[in-house]
Amino acid sequence: MKEATTGALRPVYLVLGEERWLVDRVVSAIREAAAKGGIAGFNEDKFTAGDAPIESILGAARMLPMMGPRRFVLVRGVDRWEKKDDSDDGDGEEERGGAGGKRGVSKQLSPLDALAEYAKAPSPSAVLVLVAPKLHGQRRLVTTAKKGDFLVACEPLNRRALPGFITSMARDKGNPIASDVAEQLAELAGPELGYVVDAIERLSLYVGPKQPITEDAIAQVVIRVRQSTVWELIDALGRRRLDRALAALADAYDPRDGGLRLLGAVSWSVRQMVKFESALAAGASQAEAAQRAGVAPFKANDVAQSIRHLPKGALAGWMRMLAETDLALKSSRRPAQAVLETMLIEMCSR
Repeated sequence: MKEATTGALRPVYLVLGEERWLVDRVVSAIREAAAKGGIAGFNEDKFTAGDAPIESILGAARMLPMMGPRRFVLVRGVDRWEKKDDSDDGDGEEERGGAGGKRGVSKQLSPLDALAEYAKAPSPSAVLVLVAPKLHGQRRLVTTAKKGDFLVACEPLNRRALPGFITSMARDKGNPIASDVAEQLAELAGPELGYVVDAIERLSLYVGPKQPITEDAIAQVVIRVRQSTVWELIDALGRRRLDRALAALADAYDPRDGGLRLLGAVSWSVRQMVKFESALAAGASQAEAAQRAGVAPFKANDVAQSIRHLPKGALAGWMRMLAETDLALKSSRRPAQAVLETMLIEMCSR
């Protein structure tokens, strides 16, 4: 991204990773930078691996630009050239024995090896961008990219890094966000950055310029249920009041998202309780435990009482059931509300 901003582009980029939002940002930035000084779209070629022969792709990369300083050549789906049973020996030749003894028989380079060869002496007037979710690390193309420092990794952010990403994105929009609210949004909108960024965009428009992104805003824009309703549900579960828990579910359930956002809100609250309980067990005061767990000070007493009502080990069991329910919502054919109701029954009965 820095190279694209300064215009100091390399002739080849290998963009690997499964985080589509990052990949799209990288490709867009390189494309925009490559087009500077020329007519937009005039020196561009876009290919999909397998649909176009490698000769056409390399020919496009070697073609001189017209009315501009560079050509931009994009190849998506490069992993389609990679076969699971293909051994990449990397020498471009194979030895075969016969009646007359050993003899070297040249073989045509695979598309990936042809790209690796091109990268050794690329056209200085083109930017070739190769995109794939993943490639085997021992491929010549990958090892060449690492040595040549033109490998761009676009892997998904881990869960711990997501709140920091949210805080940074919100700050760039001009909207402050508290750390506990960023944690909540990470739980509800993550892990895909595309959905997270879209949620931040909508939240920023909803709260207005320079206004903080709050829990209430998340309830209005991201999910229908407010966090206060979630805590009512948690409290009902802690007191084994199945009737109240089911009533809270019926009030908060939104069929548009298949229950996943509600489950995310409940999971986030249970994680807070786990952190709260752990801090208390380590000798922290109730106020300190609330701070470590990201629980609002005015809610600390309610959370402490809910934990006291639970038998030992209940929260660990809840976490396991939440994970199982998440899997069921994504894979089961049962109605989502029925899956959530079954979860509440089990959480109350254990």
